[in-house]
Amino acid sequence: MNRLASLTFAVAVGAFAATSALAQDKVKVGLLVTLSGPSAALGQQARNGFELALKDLGGKLGGREAEVIVVDDELKPDVAVTKVKGLIERDKVDFVVGPIFSNVLGAIVKPVTDAQTFLISPNAGSSALAGKSCNAFYFATSYQNDQVHQVSGNVAQARGHKKAYLLAPNYQAGKDALAGFKRDFKGEVLEESYVPLNTLDFQSELAKIASMKPDAIYTFMPGGMGVNLVKQYKQAGLTIPVFSAFTVDEATLPAQGEAALGMFAGSNWAPNLDTPQNKKFVDSYVAAHNAVPATYAFQAYDAALLIDSAVKAVNGDLSNKDAVRKAMLKADFASLRGPFKFSANGYPIQNFYLTKVGKRADGKYETQIVEKVFSDYADPYAKDCALTN
Repeated sequence: MNRLASLTFAVAVGAFAATSALAQDKVKVGLLVTLSGPSAALGQQARNGFELALKDLGGKLGGREAEVIVVDDELKPDVAVTKVKGLIERDKVDFVVGPIFSNVLGAIVKPVTDAQTFLISPNAGSSALAGKSCNAFYFATSYQNDQVHQVSGNVAQARGHKKAYLLAPNYQAGKDALAGFKRDFKGEVLEESYVPLNTLDFQSELAKIASMKPDAIYTFMPGGMGVNLVKQYKQAGLTIPVFSAFTVDEATLPAQGEAALGMFAGSNWAPNLDTPQNKKFVDSYVAAHNAVPATYAFQAYDAALLIDSAVKAVNGDLSNKDAVRKAMLKADFASLRGPFKFSANGYPIQNFYLTKVGKRADGKYETQIVEKVFSDYADPYAKDCALTN
């Protein structure tokens, strides 16, 4: 064999070996969600949704075998940073999916994106990452926080409510929540009450509400906070209309039960959303977990589909980060919410709905769509993002 032929053969063998190695390597995903404490149900929903998607994909992402490493951030930003560094430095993950809460998102976004690892949020959608501080390695399969809360402000305004009492936890998502509600609500805000994260006793706030007599309440209280607030609201005998987001949802409704019936919420999805993909997803989730999926589960399911579509588009080669980003921006998959697309800042342009708590034929509680409030809605911060599609 002459020198040129030998070189050609060596290059061919090298290329084949690289291709074979690529085919054998797993796509590694770190799933970082809250799995302990009062808000554990939210993280469990996200984990279940991601795992269901992976099952539906045959255990593969983009045709490559997938490995998912699940870690509990404990709803503690410092713990989350330590654990996400382990996912990146020790486990060498290709993607981080998480977290649930915006204070954790704010803590982990820099170590993840500085390592040029893609971070996909299946829930938290801080305004801090949507505008001038948008990041090429950050995507959300959920929403920008303000948007789901703006739904309730829009509806409260349209229904003629004049005086509102606002209640949220004192962290970034809570501030985004009340800012979102006030974006469209032009009536009088009697009080903006911020309570410490993981507050479980709302007697003093409910006493204020009773004395101030608003004609509408808006609250964002996820997880165990929402469970306690709704029960204590009912026990207090209050009948003021309650608008919310994540206070009454499929993660909290099993514990809230009848006390939550009739309460309103804003959302980008509901279990009864009429798409073929969504019906199959909800039926599969109920069959697997004997529980109705919440937005956390659907958005995590879509996060898996997003990764699958991107890995497929780059033929399994994740070394070209720009190509992976472009593939993710295309959102080339059948989302459970129906058609949507990303803004350049990595947040979805999508529909939003007013939902109301109702009861399914099987006796389980769920949020059900009342009306579409916004169509193809891009978040208001996207115009300040310097990234391009």
